[in-house]
Amino acid sequence: MADGENPMRGVRVAKLVLNISVGESGDRLTKAAKVLEQLTGQQPIFSKARYTVRSFSIRRNEKIAAHVTVRGEKAMQLIESGLKVKEYELLKGNFSDTGTFGFGISEHIDLGIKYDPSTGIFGMDFFVVLERPGYRVSRRRKCRTKVGARHKLTKDDAKKWFQSTFEGVLLDKPH
Repeated sequence: MADGENPMRGVRVAKLVLNISVGESGDRLTKAAKVLEQLTGQQPIFSKARYTVRSFSIRRNEKIAAHVTVRGEKAMQLIESGLKVKEYELLKGNFSDTGTFGFGISEHIDLGIKYDPSTGIFGMDFFVVLERPGYRVSRRRKCRTKVGARHKLTKDDAKKWFQSTFEGVLLDKPH
């Protein structure tokens, strides 16, 4: 922050959600959870299918994915390593209107985890939620209120933060 800037206008990472969607329950899902635990040091949570899709052979409420939420310094390190795999290039379409962005990598071993033949290779999704100081007013229990329209993050704010923090490149189309 420069001297004359308002400290409440800064942008920070609220959380990073890592997701591995396997599409089936059982052994592969357990291995995917193990990969997430290895990467973050946290216990992953399993996501269930919302409805039955016979062509994918999944049933409603069957566990089909594992995800973990990371905050703080660990989240920044993981974002950095994920973007290094993507060569700090993201599509403009990766950014949402609410100031969040996401991207995926096709092989988890690119993050620096040693390859284990018994585990296999998993792709994963990174989803980064950005916020400004003061967003707590919308989540606290007492005196809860809305975040003002001028204080909310926009797509342009998120793009600017990505470019200034990581010297990232925004692409119009995938190459």
